[in-house]
Amino acid sequence: MPRNRFAADRGLTTRMVVTMFLIGLLYVVFVGALLALLRGSWPIILVIAGLLFVAQFWFSDRIAAFSMGAREVTPEEQPELHGVVDRICALADLPKPKVAVAQSDVPNAFATGRNRKNTVVCVTSGLLRRLEPEELEGVVAHELAHVAHKDVMVMTVASFLGVLAGVITRIGLWGGFRRSRDPGTTALVVLVPLVSAAVYAVSFLLTRMLSRYRELSADRSAALLTGRPSALASALTKVSGELAAIPTRDLRATEPFNAFYFAPALTSSATVSRLLATHPSLEQRLAQLAAVTVELDRR
Repeated sequence: MPRNRFAADRGLTTRMVVTMFLIGLLYVVFVGALLALLRGSWPIILVIAGLLFVAQFWFSDRIAAFSMGAREVTPEEQPELHGVVDRICALADLPKPKVAVAQSDVPNAFATGRNRKNTVVCVTSGLLRRLEPEELEGVVAHELAHVAHKDVMVMTVASFLGVLAGVITRIGLWGGFRRSRDPGTTALVVLVPLVSAAVYAVSFLLTRMLSRYRELSADRSAALLTGRPSALASALTKVSGELAAIPTRDLRATEPFNAFYFAPALTSSATVSRLLATHPSLEQRLAQLAAVTVELDRR
């Protein structure tokens, strides 16, 4: 039984388990291949891999919040925002997270944290200016659904392998390879980047597929919890429309954090781009919320 009142999503749970299994398998294959190729450098590989994993798991939430300019705010500074978070937490039976605001005109929101005890829910000042209270409530419920489903932690761990692939490749190329006079060095210089690129591509696709599904899951859970899917649909439509009016240079500055955000900074209608997207299309999200409205009306 879930420990909160957000609707459980077995599809999301299954996808997270499968993604973590495949990522773990890929990780074992990757490290095994590098150990076989870089026999003289295996102690360095193991130490760096371990340190990077610990750093990614323990500090990624702080790094992400800092990079996006999140500043924790008190109830006195942002009474309306804290009031919304308090209501959703009480409704969902969740512990209250830290509440932060990022000074940015780009309307968006995100949640980050490796567990419920150190979660941060952040909204931008641009979002606060544009949304009505019920719309803001829908967005906050969406972000807290990510926390309840634990997909924030899974995405953090799952994205680690792509980072590791690049770092270890640099270690091999600029460390052991350059000092080696072995005839096989030339082959290694070609093989290691290829292995790294293949691992990065597979882990990238796995995390993007999971990311798109988790957004739909958070939308549905938030709509069911609040009982107002129309408010969330209104927020989605408004944020997407406002993002289109923001200068492209400002959107590109926030694009690296798309996977964290309530709505992606930049979107594309191209099929290939959608396959690589962090979020489902606005049309998909609105269609699902319309279906939730019908479902609630039948109850």
